[in-house]
Amino acid sequence: MQRIALLFLIGMTLLFCSCRSDFETVASTGNLAFSNDTVYLDTVFTNLSSSTYALKVYNHSKNDINIPIIKFTKGLNSKYRMSVDGSQGNQGKIFENVTLLAKDSLYIFIETTVKSDSSTPAEFLYTDQIEFDSGTNLQKVELVTLVQDAILLYPKRNGDGTMETLPIDGKKISGFYLDKNDPIHGNELIFTNKKAYVIYGYAAVPDGETVVFDPGARVYFHADSGLIVPKNASIQINGAKSTTDKLENEVIFSGDRQQPDFNYTPGQWGTIWLQNGSINNSIQNLTLKNATVGLLLEGNTGKKLTIKNTQIYNCTHYGIQAKNAFIEGENIVINYTGQSSLACTYGGNYKFTHCTFNNNWSSPEQTAVYLSNYADDATPATKDLTGATFNNCIIYGAYSNEMILDKKTGAAFVYQFNNCLIKSNKNNSPDYNFDNDPTHYNAIILNKDPKFYNSNINNFNIDNTSAAFAKGNSAYLIPLDILGITRTLPADLGAYQSKPFPK
Repeated sequence: MQRIALLFLIGMTLLFCSCRSDFETVASTGNLAFSNDTVYLDTVFTNLSSSTYALKVYNHSKNDINIPIIKFTKGLNSKYRMSVDGSQGNQGKIFENVTLLAKDSLYIFIETTVKSDSSTPAEFLYTDQIEFDSGTNLQKVELVTLVQDAILLYPKRNGDGTMETLPIDGKKISGFYLDKNDPIHGNELIFTNKKAYVIYGYAAVPDGETVVFDPGARVYFHADSGLIVPKNASIQINGAKSTTDKLENEVIFSGDRQQPDFNYTPGQWGTIWLQNGSINNSIQNLTLKNATVGLLLEGNTGKKLTIKNTQIYNCTHYGIQAKNAFIEGENIVINYTGQSSLACTYGGNYKFTHCTFNNNWSSPEQTAVYLSNYADDATPATKDLTGATFNNCIIYGAYSNEMILDKKTGAAFVYQFNNCLIKSNKNNSPDYNFDNDPTHYNAIILNKDPKFYNSNINNFNIDNTSAAFAKGNSAYLIPLDILGITRTLPADLGAYQSKPFPK
């Protein structure tokens, strides 16, 4: 009897469960709620898939509901695709009879790939809508994507099926040589402002050639990519002054992740690498961000690199890492780097005027400026630092010491700071006698706040309340600031002419 009773109880339980109202739905009444009324997929490049964006759909009612249809307004012709709670529906475009339980929600994940043709403009908006239900119950969520037509540069596949590589320091890395007679792109050594460029792997300049970046060129680097300028090759970055916030004439190098979450994310790509023996290099009006090392220079003593009106932000290790190099820079701004914003190591010769070197990286190990005359992994271990001169500069950051002079015996270590604002906790210690060492320091403003407008978003403008206001020496004057604004006399320190902050 007990066995019969147990079987009866199990049977009744199964019957009860099979009749639960959880699986009975009512028709949607057009009262869905959404996490966003419009989904912006940010900037995407033609022929490349976007990142995935999420939309959350809520059923706030007490009833389990059935949504008869979820689809794009453009139907199967839409350039968007979506999944609804993991389902792919009809080609990721149309979904029928979607159940949404009471007081529950579902996720819709949205992507797009927009293909280009010869008639595609360089930049355009692509839009569509996600429709929920129809008729009087119809609800819509707008989709908006800014699409840039892009030239994709990447390693080609060799005849044996392997991919192109570059020989670097005895190793092979994913990369390719730019081709001035490419059958598809034409001259790959000239980057214009007509289309964006997306680079995969390392692009190298051939021996004896020069890569040129026209005003307004936009170059986006994929993960583990960059640009190499080897021996006997050159780089000319010819950005120009812009008149609007769009920086229409600035040359911009950044990672290819365009969603806002990645605006300040370091380490999205590799570096611009000027190797030993590269020649005739110059950089003008460049904004570089989100690299591992912004500019890497090796062994260019005697072959000067000039850098003007350039901003470098959000790099995992260094903004500029120079090894026994020769740089003359003016109106440079560097911020937020994991080690040093400017690292001049293993000797060399350097002169910086009206520059702002700051470091807000959240680690006490970081510095704004680092100078050394040695390298532990090189032979010989030391090299002469024949000159490191800083005029009318700001050296500042989040921690108490933002400048390190790291010298060893056996090689020269020549340096001088004139009319600079410096943050340091080493005053009057060897090599840091800011008050009584005119050979190395003149008119130093120590540990005073430059009062940048907002260094956390890389805005280093100052106003007349700054400790750097009107403290420059006219003997080192660069007449125009980084924005092309005429400097007044006495000049302000750093890269920016002071102006009132917006209220």
